[in-house]
Order: sequence, then structure tokens, then C-alpha cells
Amino acid sequence: MTGTIAEQVLDNPVWAALSGAHQGFAERHGHAARYQQDVSPFHAVADADDPAAWADLAALAGPGAVVWMAGDAGRLPAGWTVDQQIDGVQLVDDAAEAAVDPEALRLTTADVPEMLDLVARTRPGPFLTRTVELGHYLGIRRGGALVAMAGERMRLPGWIEISAVCTAPEARGQGLAGRLIQAVVAGIRARGDRPLLHAAADNTGAIRLYEALGFTLRRQILFRSVRTPDADPAAG
Repeated sequence: MTGTIAEQVLDNPVWAALSGAHQGFAERHGHAARYQQDVSPFHAVADADDPAAWADLAALAGPGAVVWMAGDAGRLPAGWTVDQQIDGVQLVDDAAEAAVDPEALRLTTADVPEMLDLVARTRPGPFLTRTVELGHYLGIRRGGALVAMAGERMRLPGWIEISAVCTAPEARGQGLAGRLIQAVVAGIRARGDRPLLHAAADNTGAIRLYEALGFTLRRQILFRSVRTPDADPAAG
């Protein structure tokens, strides 16, 4: 684990969310959990060094299933394989700027079709039909069309993750992403929590923006999709 006790929940963020504020979105088996499948693709185990927790995850996901996880690399148990992995970074609020934006509108389930379209065009990371239920999402419209958004995804004790930061190609270069991040930060701070962000390590443009807004690199983090063991053909 890294950091202070208050920061150690950030080392296993998906588990911290699913065993805490997001229990209502969780499907759980023993020491493994996942988000409901139309909410988020992320799965987690309580302790990556516990073989029993991995067995619980295999039972939860089913044989030959591909699941996304976030955290330390670790060694997979026998029979598990890596399908894809993304080197990432975790940034936390050090002196992040916060500012309410009068142009930022609260997005709701009615906006989901447009949000999904924007995500499909910009690819900021996983965003599904019910992801909007995880927290407050804000957007900016131009000519009635949604051209930028950002919002809250994982909720950990004392922390809320900012996610789905994206801007339509035709609206880039106007500072909209930065403004929305500052507005989301303001909302998180107003509720007494601190914001954090994740990004792919090679997304240097986004990382520069986050650091310019007052976020500090805390640690490297690995996002990977792993495949559960196939069913034992000898099993009944």
C-alpha cells in the first residue's frame, strides 16, 4: 500500500467503492464484487494476494469470462490470463482549482443517448447506459448539442473519481474540459470529499491538463482485462 491511511483506499479503488458507497450497484460473491453490468465493467477482489478472493471472482463472473480490474499488477492465479492491459496513472487533488460554471448543465438519464454518442466519438473510457447513476454529470451544449461532459464515477471513503471527461472534436480548443473539471471539483468539495482522476499513462495531453488544474500524480495504476479460468471439463 502507498500513502497515508486516508489514501490507502485509492490502492484498490473499485473494491473500496463497491464495498462502500456503491454497494447498491454491486453484485458480490464472498470477497469479490463487480458493478452491475449496465453500470460499469469493473470487477474487484478484496485482496489480490488472497487465492480465495480470486476463486470468489471466478465464481461470480463465470468460466471463461473477461473482466476489467484496476490496481496493482500482481500475479494472476493459475488458469487466469490477461486479455488486455493499459498502463495508467492516478492523480489526486492537491490544490485543484474549483469553479462553478454557469454554462454547465446537470445531465440526467434523459441525456444518456447523447452522452453515449459523445463517448463513442471521443473514447474517454467506459461509459454505459446506467453509468450516469453513479454521480453528478455535467455537460455543455452548443446549438442544443452536447459537446462536452465530465462527471463522477467511483465513490470511495473521502474521495470521488472524476471520469468521462470528453469534448467533441468540433468544440476542442475552447477550454471546455478544464471548465467542467473545475465545476465537478466544486461539487465534490461542497460535499466534503476530495477528487481524484485516472488516465492512461500515454494520454499526455490529458495528464498535462489535470496537472495544470492542480492535480498531482500519486501513483502508477494498471487497468487490465483478465479472463477467468475455463470450466474444468472433468467437473460434473
